Amino acid sequence: MTINQETHLESRIEAGIMHLTLNRPESLNAFSPDMMARLKEALQTAKEDEAVRVIVLSGAGRAFSAGGDVKTMGTSDALETYTHIGKLNELILAMRDLEKPIIAAVHGFAAGAGFNLALACDLILAAEGSKFIMSFSNVGLISDGGGSYFLPRQIGLNRAKELLFNAEPLVAQEAHQLGIVNHIYPLEEFEEKVKEYAFKLAQGPITAYGFIKKITNQSLTSNLEEILEQERIIQATLVSTKDHKEGVRAFQEKRIPKFNE
Repeated sequence: MTINQETHLESRIEAGIMHLTLNRPESLNAFSPDMMARLKEALQTAKEDEAVRVIVLSGAGRAFSAGGDVKTMGTSDALETYTHIGKLNELILAMRDLEKPIIAAVHGFAAGAGFNLALACDLILAAEGSKFIMSFSNVGLISDGGGSYFLPRQIGLNRAKELLFNAEPLVAQEAHQLGIVNHIYPLEEFEEKVKEYAFKLAQGPITAYGFIKKITNQSLTSNLEEILEQERIIQATLVSTKDHKEGVRAFQEKRIPKFNE
């Protein structure tokens, strides 16, 4: 079912999965104000709609996203840049705060803020031959969209600095070896493999997934004592849910659980 179709974003819900497609193929899905606004609106819809269990974010055409639009670079003043990045920051925070899994389905390449958009997702699935590049230094800029936060936590401080300094592209296999990419699939099978992966995830215990996402994100800035107490509180909450009871019954009956919450 199509829920929203705009110039720069296509959105549909199917089998519990919200498919969001960046839709500026002529600009390699470079960001625009409309795209960021529609993405944020779609995430709010996903938050409020119980029918949405998983979100898949992909790009139309030849690439996932080129990030910033080179056609407008060099024309913005400091205030315009500050305002634009503020909108991008709101989007990134909305992605991290959404207590449902978000999958980035990357083909072609993810460059600059497009790379960071993928990093802000919970999982990254990549097509063979795809590339990831922190291209900011090529135009005399630093990373925006959270790259300075996400990348060092993914691959370590010194390796992150090297990628940010040199703007070296990572092919999918290298990104997988570094722990950035979760799985790589052949390009000709990519769309179907992403659907299969997302559908399987959508059959899981979404309430528990939400807590998993929240607490693992918090672990990056919390100490052990804080995480232990959060685990204690959350577990005490989850043991009374229908999903937990269904999971226990399914285990005892040696069948696949049917989670509904």
